Amino acid sequence: MTPERIVVRGPNWIGDAVLSLPAVRDLRRNFPSARIELLGRPWVLPLYAAVRELDGVIASSGLRADAETLRARFDAAVLLPNSFAAALPPFLARLPERWGYGTAGRAPLLTRAAPVLAGIRHRSQVFYYRAMLSGVGLLVSAAPDASLDCPGEWRERGAELLGPAEAGWIGLNPGAFYGGAKRWLPDRYAEVGDLLHSLTGAHIALVGGPEERPLGEAIAARMRAPLRLLAGQTTLQELCGVLSGLRLVVTNDSGPMHLAAALGVPLVAVFGPTDWRETAPWGGRHRLVREQVECAPCGLRECPIDHRCMSRIDARRVAGEALALLAETERKEEVSA
Repeated sequence: MTPERIVVRGPNWIGDAVLSLPAVRDLRRNFPSARIELLGRPWVLPLYAAVRELDGVIASSGLRADAETLRARFDAAVLLPNSFAAALPPFLARLPERWGYGTAGRAPLLTRAAPVLAGIRHRSQVFYYRAMLSGVGLLVSAAPDASLDCPGEWRERGAELLGPAEAGWIGLNPGAFYGGAKRWLPDRYAEVGDLLHSLTGAHIALVGGPEERPLGEAIAARMRAPLRLLAGQTTLQELCGVLSGLRLVVTNDSGPMHLAAALGVPLVAVFGPTDWRETAPWGGRHRLVREQVECAPCGLRECPIDHRCMSRIDARRVAGEALALLAETERKEEVSA
């Protein structure tokens, strides 16, 4: 059976959604004439709505409601998350085909259950999602594409929020939803922002979600550089527009980090407790800064000791990486012009 109406259950978080884009594109290559829609959490849907390989998006609203939404509307479901809960609505909806990893005891709910290969761990989530497609018998491309084209109206709104700055804008993303252990120290963000302004003339944009507004305010209070505090002030679409207008971003391992990478924005990412091999930004316009300590990556939300994986990284080291990346990016742009 060749499915004609496919629903993809998307990941729940922005970073994972970005890293799933190559799998979505591979699915489209396998089924070029099918109607493919994505079922996901409301907060990730604007991102997927901008992906031309998808024909539509559906907001997830609970197991039973999702099952009713899917019933008789699709003939195949492709499950990117590993959870039992992700597999239940297509099963309850009696979709003829249900494909995904056979994890979390959900293999009986699937018609094709892919094994988790031993070699897929400690590699980017990009490969994890694509290995599932391969495991259920689909073809995957040799060159994964996790890029995102920022729609013109998003870009224009981002430019409005930033405003004019003769030397452009550099972004700071000091938050991270997963926990405090992923966050580089606020005083270091303030220091690196002032350093980069003094050396490049760029204004500073502080970005993040509503829960990160107090963190942004604390960092802004320490800074001398001209800045715009946008944390908690942007929708996902507006955040994409703001990021697309930046010369560079300094960031923690977070959803905005992955968005910036997908948009092709140069970025310096400070990594601590998370496994850089699995969650590093995709693409070639980034540099990772991490400290070699015996306890990292630990994967903990909060550090039980002295946060050495982050506290040993100073602002001048990060600023140096940022300046080197800016120079490298500008040289490449001059050559290609």
